[in-house]
Amino acid sequence: MDITLIEQVALPALLGAVGGLTRGFVGLLKALSMRRKILWGYYTITVIVAFVIGIFTGLIFNFDYRLSLLAGYAGTDILEGIYKSFKVEKVYVGRK
Repeated sequence: MDITLIEQVALPALLGAVGGLTRGFVGLLKALSMRRKILWGYYTITVIVAFVIGIFTGLIFNFDYRLSLLAGYAGTDILEGIYKSFKVEKVYVGRK
């Protein structure tokens, strides 16, 4: 396998996933401290998305390891914030 392919795709992906794992670990600690139910599927999806974000960051910005780590950590947080801002909530209208 070509070393530049590993350097430009695999390493940024790995570092993006490490950033996502770090963010997920912080979220797990928060959930445990608040005695909330841990959603393992959500955690897994977050890490996978961080992995993909790390790949694109490495390809677009010529692989700066700090940027891949940061993108993995913050990128999933940004996407989650966008999702929650468009989340449809039920509104109940009652009589007075």
